[in-house]
Amino acid sequence: MENRPNVNVAAIGPEEVPVIDLSGDIERIVEEVGNACKEKKKAKRDEVNPVGYHDGEHTKNVRDWKEVYDFLIDDSTLIPASPDPDCQELRTITNPWPENPSQFRVVCQEYAGEMEKLAFKLMEIICLSLGLPGGRLKGYFEEQTSFLRINHYPPCPFSDLTLGCGRHKDFDFLTVLAQDDVGGLEVKRNGKWVPVKPDPTALIINVGDICQVCF
Repeated sequence: MENRPNVNVAAIGPEEVPVIDLSGDIERIVEEVGNACKEKKKAKRDEVNPVGYHDGEHTKNVRDWKEVYDFLIDDSTLIPASPDPDCQELRTITNPWPENPSQFRVVCQEYAGEMEKLAFKLMEIICLSLGLPGGRLKGYFEEQTSFLRINHYPPCPFSDLTLGCGRHKDFDFLTVLAQDDVGGLEVKRNGKWVPVKPDPTALIINVGDICQVCF
């Protein structure tokens, strides 16, 4: 894509990142460090809520060298209560938002909303390109579980032995990906892995398994 959505949101300033002075009263230091740890734990994914912060994902049984923060575009969202295909019970999942930075939730929600608009526009264009009505598939996605993921790949001391995320396919309909300037993303074409050069003016669009099944 050549045009990014224009999202007018407040910037998150560095002054909102907690700063702890390790000099002085030990009781104060312990309390501040403890509060910082509790804040991170508030947003951590668990066995009940599948969204939030997580640092233990695996791809093909190999642990990824990354941290992620997932959140649903529609908060709250109903999902099946169990993986049993015959289960009729539903349960609600909600996004666990950290209190700091104070603008984090607003920025994320506005950005996610614009990405959702773009995804529906791309769906319409794909349908039209195949000779179908533009809204042919929209009804199937009125109740959906789209989410946005923020990936962080920490520096690795053994980068030649580690992958931030191993080879995989996206199971969804479309993935809209904003790269940074570091690079590292590769796609497989004709049996060979091809690097995707970062472009700050463009977004990467991955066609997922559901899209291929639909057509």
